[in-house]
Order: sequence, then C-alpha cells, then structure tokens
Amino acid sequence: MTPITRPTSDRIWIGIDLGTSGCRAVAIDEAGRELASARTPLAEPLSPAPGQYVQDPELWWKAVLDTLTEIGTMLPGREPVSICLDATSGTLLLARADGKPWGPALMYNDRRAVAEAAVIDRAAPTESPARGPSASLAKLVHLGVRYPHDSAALALHQADWIIGRLTGHPGVTDWNNALKLGYDAERLCWPDWVTALLPAGVRLPQVVAPGDPIGPLEATLANRLGWPSTVQVLAGTTDSTAAVIAAGAEKPGDAVTCLGSTLVLKILSARPVTASAYGIYSHRFGEAWLVGGASNSGGAVLRRYFSDAEIVSLSLDIDPDRPSGLDYYPLTGPGERFPRYDPDLTPRLSPRPREPRDFLHGLLEGIARIEAEGYARLAELGAPLPRRIASIGGGAANPTWTAIRSRLLGIPVSSAAHQDAAYGAALLALHRRDQ
Repeated sequence: MTPITRPTSDRIWIGIDLGTSGCRAVAIDEAGRELASARTPLAEPLSPAPGQYVQDPELWWKAVLDTLTEIGTMLPGREPVSICLDATSGTLLLARADGKPWGPALMYNDRRAVAEAAVIDRAAPTESPARGPSASLAKLVHLGVRYPHDSAALALHQADWIIGRLTGHPGVTDWNNALKLGYDAERLCWPDWVTALLPAGVRLPQVVAPGDPIGPLEATLANRLGWPSTVQVLAGTTDSTAAVIAAGAEKPGDAVTCLGSTLVLKILSARPVTASAYGIYSHRFGEAWLVGGASNSGGAVLRRYFSDAEIVSLSLDIDPDRPSGLDYYPLTGPGERFPRYDPDLTPRLSPRPREPRDFLHGLLEGIARIEAEGYARLAELGAPLPRRIASIGGGAANPTWTAIRSRLLGIPVSSAAHQDAAYGAALLALHRRDQ
C-alpha cells in the first residue's frame, strides 16, 4: 500500500464543466493535483422542430448543485478557495434582472434564427464570429422580440447564468463567451453595430476577463454546501478554451489538436487571426490569442468503417514509420471549410485496399495530412507554426496515430496528461487565486 502524504494545505480549487449531457467538477490542490471529481448527467436537450434545440436552465442548476455537493462529500474538511466554470459556447437565454429565465435556453447548435442572422450579416463586419444563425447574437435578437416587454431582459450565456446563481448577482460574462455575441475582444468593448441591433428592453452583460473574481458564493448556498462564505466565484470561459488550458498550452506556438468526431486545431498566437471563409476566429487568452479552426474530417469518418475496438486492434499491426502509399482526404460527405474552403469538396477514399488494416492506415494518414495542412493554413494567415502539439479527444489515446501524426507534422506530438475541461477550469481558478 502506498502511504498517503498529508497535504500541506487544506485549500482546494474547483473547476466545473457544464455541457449538454452532463456536469462534471474537479477539485485540485495548490500544486494542480486532482483530488476528486464528480459528474451528474443531464437529460438531452429537447428538439421541438428540426434545427431547434432547447434546454431548461433549472436542469443545469440542479446538476451543478448535485455535483458540488458530491465534491464536498468526497473532500470533507477541505476548504474551497474559488470556483470557475466553463460551458458550451453559443448557448443563450434571456432572464429577468433577478436572473429568473424568461424561458428555455437556445442551445449552441440551435439554428432557427436564420432571418435574424441575415439582418446581422448586413450590419456586422465580414470577419465577425457573431455572424450566422447559431451565433449567440442571432439567438438574442430572436428571443428579444418574443419575451414579455413589460420589463427588461438580460442576455446570458450558459456559464453566465450559472455564475449568477452561484453569486446571487447575474449580469456578467467573459471575453470568450461574449465573442459570438459580437464583443470586440481586441478593443474590449461592445461595438456600436451590436448595440444598434438590440431589441427594446434587452441588456447586454458586463464583460470581464476569464477568471476575474465576480463575488463570493451566495451565503445560503455556501451554508448548504458547508463551505465558508469567503469562497470566490470567478468569471468563466468556453468549454473548448478550458480544454486547451487543461492540455497545458501556455506560450505562442503551443498547439492542441482535438481528435474527436471532427478535427479541431487550436494554437496560441501573439496576435489574433480571423478568416471567416475558413471558420477561423480567435479567443483572447490572457495577453495572447487562441486561434482555432475545425475540419469536417475526424473520428466520425473512422467510425463509419470501423468500431472503436477494431481501430484499437488494427492499429497495433500498423507500422507508423512506413507510409501507407494512399492519398486520402477523409470526409463523411461532400464539403469542407478548413483547412480548405470548398463546399463541394468530394471525399477521397479510393483506392480501397483489400486488407482493413491498410485501409485504416490510409485513413489515419489522411486525417494527419489534413492536420498538417491546417496548421500550415493558420501560419499562412498569421499564426505561428506549432512548436509542440498536445492531443485531446478519443483519438489521442491511439499511439500509432500519434506516431503517424508526429512523422507527417515533423514536430513532437503527445497525448495531453489532462484532457478534461473541468480540470482546465480548476487550473484557471488556481492561477487567478491571488487576484
């Protein structure tokens, strides 16, 4: 049995990751070591019509309370210093001044606000991330003409609303969540074209840096959890940004590749990069910028032909140092946005070898070449070339694929030690502890 080392401090920092299907929390100590984690599932969002996805914010609140309660039970006697929360980008609701929702939230993938997006397109700069029906600004305009106008309404993202409940003071958001609401993260202000689009009675939240202190934990809630009233609640961030923090990105040139259903690239840059044609935009990341783009390629293509178990088994027989000899551009269907902008790009998946192992080899290489092309595209547009890449997502656990990617990219590639967005939120809380 390994002896248990008594901690030098009883203090802990808590990160919460609130998604569409669950809430996860992680508690860490002052050295960044994970001490405990808890998760509470959420019912899937409702879809009242094609392209429409809604969720009751009260479900989020219950999941957060249950998860924090479990963390407290797992770490009796440990004193939380601060709490930071990340959530899905683009999920938005309107609330009363006291934070009570006017109705369900429109989820990040809700695309009903097509007419509103067309109005925004005529007013917004070409490169604005607030363009499009799934952006939170289109959702705000859509909801703003539908709520009862006998009192004011406050626009809040998923993270904003929970932070308001934790502190009892709604009305604050952060640079990252505010980006798709039209916030100018370079000048740190709401542009005039955004305020001109606001429906009557709708108010924008105050914007602060991710991790900035918002206020102490609401007294009744602190008493319920058995925690001191000195616990600070910090401004949150988006789930993807929290995942990058968890992966250890710190300096320009540090890159994070997410190998999930799609292929998502993120790299820290000294300057912002925006290219709407490629779906590229930048989150402010301290004094740097987090530049990202997403390909339609990724794990969804692999799962079209192989089960997860088959991918693991066949990968063991692939020599990552030997080229497959195949030139694939793996997509699930026509169309690509990044690193190439071509709505009609046809998947290239032939010739298909007789051996499944060789076919998988070609697919893994094809996605790795798209990754290399993606980082080259970001560099062409002004981001740095990556100096190292940390991998997250399901594909990060495949050592054969990691070796293939490292060969084709020509730089070190590794699986991130921490891949949980909640851990990234906890690190953000820890790093802001003296502010």
